[in-house]
Amino acid sequence: MTTLAVVKKNGVVAIAADTLTKWGPAKESADYVVNHDKILRIGDSLLAITGSATFKMITAEYFNDIGTVRLDTVGNIFKVWHALHGALKDRYFLNPEEDKEDELESSRMDVLIANPHGIFGVAAHRTVQEYSKFYALGSGGDYALGALFSSYGDPAKSAEDLARHAIVAAAEFDDGTALPVLSHSIKLIAK
Repeated sequence: MTTLAVVKKNGVVAIAADTLTKWGPAKESADYVVNHDKILRIGDSLLAITGSATFKMITAEYFNDIGTVRLDTVGNIFKVWHALHGALKDRYFLNPEEDKEDELESSRMDVLIANPHGIFGVAAHRTVQEYSKFYALGSGGDYALGALFSSYGDPAKSAEDLARHAIVAAAEFDDGTALPVLSHSIKLIAK
């Protein structure tokens, strides 16, 4: 399980993630897993992924193989994710079936993106959204969103402080989220 958060505040974006890996009821904490970081650097973007832990390795390999991509607008991210979904099925043997009632195949992962252009989310069915302030995903996402909503207006808290606070709150209440928190921040490009 996973909890992720992105925040945009005062010209800075931040992304944070917990470090717990779960396989059914088994927990693998950062104390036992060396590669516990759920945040990937792809060009000038930072991506954090929910879903199977394998998606982090697949996504890293895919972007490494294809080279430079533009993750700077909703439209560009959608194009990149459309191509990624094809590769997930063809190269990585994705089982896209989640629900027979779905209109579209699922990529089976949700992703948050932070970069100099803003903060974005990509849902499993490839819906892309740009967020104005913050967002959170994952098993502790509701707790993280509550923490962000209640503390975003605090002038003493930076974007990264808020993102970390969201994950700490989720770890307190969600059994699929655990500390330590890993986080990064990036300055926004002035528009």
